[in-house]
Amino acid sequence: MPSGTVDAVVVGGGHHGLVAATVLADAGWDVCLLEATDEIGGAIRSAELHPGYTADLFSAFYPLAAASPVLRALELEQHGLRWSHAPAVLAHPLGPDGATAAVLHRDRDVTAAGLAEHDPRDGDAWLELCRQWDVISEPFLRTLFTAFPPVRGPARLLRRLGAGDALRLARFLALPAHRMGEELFRSEAARLLLAGNAVHADVPVDAPGSGVFGWLLAMLAQHYGFPVPVGGSGRLAAALARRAEAAGAQLCTGQRVERIEVRGGRATAVHTAAGLTVQVRRAVVADVSAPGLYRDLLPRDAVPARLHADLDHFAWDTPVVKLNWALDGPIPWRAAAAAEAGTLHVGRDGPGLLRWATDLEARSLPDPPFLLFGQMSTADPTRSPSGTESAWAYTHLPRGVADDAAAEEQAGRAEHVLETVAPGFGSRVVHRHVQRPSDLQGADPNLVQGAVNGGTAQLFQQLVFRPVPGLGRPETVVEGLYLGSASAHPGGGVHGVCGWLAARAALGEHGVAGALRRRLTSSALKVLYSERRSAM
Repeated sequence: MPSGTVDAVVVGGGHHGLVAATVLADAGWDVCLLEATDEIGGAIRSAELHPGYTADLFSAFYPLAAASPVLRALELEQHGLRWSHAPAVLAHPLGPDGATAAVLHRDRDVTAAGLAEHDPRDGDAWLELCRQWDVISEPFLRTLFTAFPPVRGPARLLRRLGAGDALRLARFLALPAHRMGEELFRSEAARLLLAGNAVHADVPVDAPGSGVFGWLLAMLAQHYGFPVPVGGSGRLAAALARRAEAAGAQLCTGQRVERIEVRGGRATAVHTAAGLTVQVRRAVVADVSAPGLYRDLLPRDAVPARLHADLDHFAWDTPVVKLNWALDGPIPWRAAAAAEAGTLHVGRDGPGLLRWATDLEARSLPDPPFLLFGQMSTADPTRSPSGTESAWAYTHLPRGVADDAAAEEQAGRAEHVLETVAPGFGSRVVHRHVQRPSDLQGADPNLVQGAVNGGTAQLFQQLVFRPVPGLGRPETVVEGLYLGSASAHPGGGVHGVCGWLAARAALGEHGVAGALRRRLTSSALKVLYSERRSAM
C-alpha cells in the first residue's frame, strides 16, 4: 500500500493511467496508481473464456499503439511485449454474399494491385494516397498527439505543403467518409476500405470529419499494419504495468477512488471506498470519464455551475455489443482472401453504411448490423490450438438503447450476417460468449453503457470541445488535477497520449515557469466557466 503522502496519485489503471504513472515516476516523483478493479489494464485485457482459447475482452488490434511516439518511447518490448501480424491487415467482403473482398496488405503495391482488379485507376489512386501520407504523416501525427494549441506540427505541415496545398489538405480532412471515397476512388472496393475504417469511430459516414478517421486508420494500417500482442491484449497491459513499476510507481488494485479532496481550490488527497486515504503533494491524474470525474469524484462546489451545465451536453459514443467465439476450425469465408485478414468489416456496402449510420442516429436497431470482426488466431497463432480460431465481432446499438434484450437481438443478427458471408460458421462454434453494454460497464466502469471511446468522436466533441468547450488540454478547474483519460483530447484509441499529456502538464506546472503557467491556465479557465449567462 502507498505511504500516507505521495507526489502524485493516478486514479485508474487503464493504459492512459499507466502511461501517466510511468512519465511522472520517470521524472523522479513518488507516484501511486489506484485501480478500482482487481486487474490492471482497463479496456486492454484478455482471458481464457474457453479452455485453450485466448479472447481479447475489449480492444484487440493496435495500429495507434504502433504509431504512437508515446508508447514507442516506453520501449515496452524490453518489458515482455511482442507484436504479431496477420498475413493481411484487413478485408471487406463485397456483394450480397461476400464472394469477393477488398483487401489491405502491409505492402502498398500488393494493396494497389488488388484494388486495380476492381478498377485500374484505383491502384494508382491508392499509391498516390500513400505518397501523400509519406510527406505529411510525421507532422500530422505530431499535431494530433499534441495538447492545444499545436504549433510545431501545423508549422511543419505548412512548410512542407505550402499555403495552397495546406488548405486543400484541411478541406480533405473535413470531408465525410462517403464523399472522400467518391473523390478518391472509382470502385466500391476501394471506397469501402476507407468507409469501413471510418466507422471504427462513431461518426456517421456522411458527417463532416468522418473521412479523417477512415483515412488515418487506412494509412496506419498500410504503414504499421494492425498488430496484436502475442498471447493476448493483456500482455500489452502487463508490459505497461512492468514499465511503470520499473520506474518506481506503486500500482494498487481493488482500490476504487470514491472522492478527491479539494482545499483552497487544489486537489490535496484521494479517498477510496476501502478506507484508504492518500495525501497528495503535487498532482492527481484522473484516468476516468469526464462525467465520472466532475460529477462523482469532486465536491460539487469545486466545479463551476457553468461546467456542470456543459456536462449536460456531453455525449457518449454509441453502445457496443461484443461476441467472442471459440471455433474448431478456420472460418469458412466465401471470399478466400478474407481468410488471411486479421480484421474484417462485414455486413454492409457503401449505401448500406449510410443507412446503418442513419438507423443508429434515429435510435433504431440496424438490421442487418455492420460488424467489426477479428480473427485472432490468424493474427497470433498462440491464441488457440493449431487449426482452430479464436474470433470476435462487435457492433453498435443506438445511443440510449443499451438494454440486454436489444443486445441479444443484435448478437443473433450478427451471427446471421456471418452465415451469409461464411456459410457453416455456426457449425464450427464450440463456445460463444456475449458481452452486452452492461457487461462491459461492469468489467470497466469507464465503459459507461458500453461506450468504449470515452465519449463521441463527432466533431462537436473533439479538439477544444473535448470533453466540453474549453482549452483542449488536460488541466482542470481544480489546481493540481488533470484529466488523463479518453474523455480528453485526442480521444479514444490505444495510444497513451491522453495520459502522457496529463503527466506532462503536471510536470510543467512544477518546472521553472510553472507558476506562470498555472496562473495563465487558471485565468483562462475562469473566463471559460464564468457565471455569465448566455443563450447557448
